[in-house]
Amino acid sequence: MAIHIVLVEPEIPPNTGNIARTAAATDSVLHLVKPLGFSLDEKSLRRAGLDYWPYVTLEVHDSLEAFMDKYGDRRLWLATTKGDKIYTEADFRDEDMILFGRETAGLPADFIAARKDRAIRIPMSESTRLRSFNLSNAANIVLFEALRQLDFPGLK
Repeated sequence: MAIHIVLVEPEIPPNTGNIARTAAATDSVLHLVKPLGFSLDEKSLRRAGLDYWPYVTLEVHDSLEAFMDKYGDRRLWLATTKGDKIYTEADFRDEDMILFGRETAGLPADFIAARKDRAIRIPMSESTRLRSFNLSNAANIVLFEALRQLDFPGLK
């Protein structure tokens, strides 16, 4: 039983590191879709002090198209500021995949438009000029709602 977190073209290493740590702690699967804004080689991870990476169930995909070729038939939730549905309105199930776009641009607009019924958002104040939440914070918020709905499988 697992939830899958999919980061499409992540750019900022600490965000991905934070999400990887959460994935390891929750037995979630982390997918990284290239291009990445950083290196995943052992030397880079060791230098960053990311000693929990061996505990991360990780899949790396060459492109969003390659990811969709492999997993396009699965239930996908698109975390985006463009979503009509609040993330708590999603009915998460085992093996669902939650996609997050890159920090500076989000998910591609045409990708969202083709799956608008699966686009979810985190409510934010309309009086601020913030575009979105930090990627690692947003991933944690949505992931823990999915895990809560599933009664925190395998976690104590």
